Amino acid sequence: MTLKVLLSPPDVGETEEQYVLQALRSGWVAPAGPDLDAFEAEIASRVGVRHAVGLSSGTAALHLALVSWGVGDGDVVIVPTMTFAATANAVCYVGARPHFVDCDPATGNISPELLESALDELAGSGARVRVVIAVDLFGHCADYARIEAVAASRGLKLLCDSAESFGARGAGRPAGSHGDAAVLSFNGNKVMTTSGGGMLLTDDGHLAAHVRKLSTQSREPVPHYEHVEIGYNYRLSNLLAALGRGQLSRLDDMIERRRQWRGAYRDLFADTPGVRLLAPEDDADDNCWLTAVVVNPCAAPWAAEDLGASMARHGVESRRVWKPMHAQPVFAGLSSTLDGSADRIFDYGVVLPSGSKMTDDDFALVSAAVEAVGCR
Repeated sequence: MTLKVLLSPPDVGETEEQYVLQALRSGWVAPAGPDLDAFEAEIASRVGVRHAVGLSSGTAALHLALVSWGVGDGDVVIVPTMTFAATANAVCYVGARPHFVDCDPATGNISPELLESALDELAGSGARVRVVIAVDLFGHCADYARIEAVAASRGLKLLCDSAESFGARGAGRPAGSHGDAAVLSFNGNKVMTTSGGGMLLTDDGHLAAHVRKLSTQSREPVPHYEHVEIGYNYRLSNLLAALGRGQLSRLDDMIERRRQWRGAYRDLFADTPGVRLLAPEDDADDNCWLTAVVVNPCAAPWAAEDLGASMARHGVESRRVWKPMHAQPVFAGLSSTLDGSADRIFDYGVVLPSGSKMTDDDFALVSAAVEAVGCR
């Protein structure tokens, strides 16, 4: 059946059209320009950091932070096992080795207790750990109050993958303001989009300047083309930044719409035994990017795969929760610190439509699919 309700389609309209049209008419089509400068300043101001560097993707931001910190061959980087592959891929780009750490079963975010266990284990083996990466899964910030303390006590850099959490808050601060640096993603399915794009956020002026240089092929500030280190073509374009500025002006309303759907899902499953949201009870600080449910096979009247099948029959897109990195064939054989939480979330979790464009009629179709679970 043709999909009628998508997970998280882009939510763009006349506001974004006007921003992009003005950028086109200004003549600043590529590569950089005043809209990129303004977009960086607006994001930095909203998050409360000193520097923002617009890049082609969140993956590029992860990569360039690691490059700038000199992470490379022989180094180990802590990576949550419950994440999208880009987090681990960026570590491999620089020749370092990911060590995967399991998650808090309530939220899917990296477990601070297991993080400490992993660091003790790696220290005992003589591994050279340089960086901890934390990921804000599905719009809920990781436990930064504890994770920042752990990283600081070990003298480690903390890189926050906030690709899924822009607009959320954690430990009393905006997502993207934690750690030594953070990254955002503006991919087409995120809370706000620049079609494709990302950003590095930091209070470290030297890091921001180096990332900006690396992202434009590492050209030296001389009249001719001079390069003393390897660079990358990772800069965000002025036109896409203009689209982002339009989205940013609507961000709070789009998050509020997603929050309404989160509440509607909580009500929808309230009387179904064995089904819970992969989110804390108090999710007022989340951006509610995507809503996922976890189905307990011993208590629920149906299984996770039954829910997914019913969604498909009704033309509603759903998907499994991220497959843990330690279970991915490409990362087979890498070290990890696990307790089974991520495996259980993957086995029994389903992600449901959560976009700010979703209508009441769309949600009625989702509700019908839930009511029909098990019916053939």
